[in-house]
Amino acid sequence: MFSSRLIVDRDFAISELDRRMFGTFVEHMGRCVYTGIYEPGHPTADENGFRQDVLELTRELGPTIVRYPGGNFMSGYNWEDGVGPKDQRPTRLDLAWYSTETNQFGTNEFMQWAKAAHVEPMFGVNLGTRGPDQARHFLEYCNHPGGTTLSELRKEHGVEKPHDIKFWCLGNEMDGPWQICRKTPEEYGRIALETAKVMRSVDPTITLAACGSSMWDMPTYGTWEDTVLEHCFDEVDFISLHTYFQNKYDATEEFFGNIEQTDQFIKEIVAVADGVAARKKSKKRIMLSFDEWNVWYKARSIDDLRKPGWPQAPRLIEEVYNFEDALVNGGALIVMMNNSDRVKTACLAQLVNVIGPIMTEPGGEAWRQTIFYPFAQASRFAHGTVLRPVIESPGYEAKTFPEIPYLCASVVHDENTGQTVIFALNRHLSEDMELKAELRGLGRNRKVVEALELHHTNMKATNTREAPDTVKPAANTHVRLDGDTVLATLKPGSWNVIVIGQQ
Repeated sequence: MFSSRLIVDRDFAISELDRRMFGTFVEHMGRCVYTGIYEPGHPTADENGFRQDVLELTRELGPTIVRYPGGNFMSGYNWEDGVGPKDQRPTRLDLAWYSTETNQFGTNEFMQWAKAAHVEPMFGVNLGTRGPDQARHFLEYCNHPGGTTLSELRKEHGVEKPHDIKFWCLGNEMDGPWQICRKTPEEYGRIALETAKVMRSVDPTITLAACGSSMWDMPTYGTWEDTVLEHCFDEVDFISLHTYFQNKYDATEEFFGNIEQTDQFIKEIVAVADGVAARKKSKKRIMLSFDEWNVWYKARSIDDLRKPGWPQAPRLIEEVYNFEDALVNGGALIVMMNNSDRVKTACLAQLVNVIGPIMTEPGGEAWRQTIFYPFAQASRFAHGTVLRPVIESPGYEAKTFPEIPYLCASVVHDENTGQTVIFALNRHLSEDMELKAELRGLGRNRKVVEALELHHTNMKATNTREAPDTVKPAANTHVRLDGDTVLATLKPGSWNVIVIGQQ
């Protein structure tokens, strides 16, 4: 056993936690929509075709906002195809994923599903094959109360009240060579500016996110954000960032370096955005939308990305997550919470089947993947203000990052309930951690309300259709409170949640 120390103080806060940080992502890709959230004829399907088993797991996962309809799919999507009578909707070739899109699920179906799932919608507009004109039309269809051709068309489609969608993404990964009609930073910056202007004219209450770099290692990383924001800084609220964690060395210790890299990624984008603000002599601060993130490295072959023959809802990038993947995702959540002053929205990509925390079989079961649990617990327990953590912990050197402390932690305190929650990752793979967490200024007449751990002796353990509970949370009985100090024993390679509340 080794010791680590965590110190927080009520007077030293990072920021109020924006609950939009616990978002997910639904794209028309593979089986995310069809046989994922939507499967008419499934034994659990309701009258709208929504799988109730998936809806139940979605509510348990606890996402607060869901991004739709893409993703790469967005850059070739005609929103008009997905509204109106289903028997009149066109079937199209989807050039993003080389699939056939039936458009039986579209805008109004998603909004029905979002209401049932208790989530806020985050919509995107096509700035690949289309542009500002169709973006403003889409917004008018969705948000305008009535009296115009498009708002009345929505009513004809059975939606009397406007959807009132507040968060909109201006395209997707427009820097990527894989993107339909990719743009240079100059081209994208200009179209983002003009699209934002006309969309705000239609509805000035919306929030807009511009596309940042698709990955940390893009050739234009940094210069892309700088150029794009130079154009559209005054008209947008967010810049996006995407990342997918890979276990390049097939070693858990190296895999953990993704957590530190994510922290650096966030801080670098903040620096670039604030550099643009400085040039413009502006006090405005652009916030970050981490609207695609997850582990993804196993299902990356060409067969995982496309199937021959333009199939409908093929099995694409159906990553099977193991225990170490859950630990890395837990660490990423900690990093995002510890950057809550600038990361205000984030979306785990995606929700179901396609690199998802939820898996399904057509006509059959639905189950939780290993990564389901850290996200569900963070969404459930993280309310209030993120406190600035001071961590004293031994660590190790790695190829992926020069210095990795064994303890990775975040602390969130809710003034309304008096509840304080510690999220902690022990990255030592062979030794217990003796954790001493000092919660200064948060009160002494309190108790341990709940202590949970996610642990398995096999880092490659997975949850499958046949064995869905191989990896699941359990109670940690080695946690106690001594005054304002939490004393806990954390198992090797474990994700932990400790809830402190009023007596």
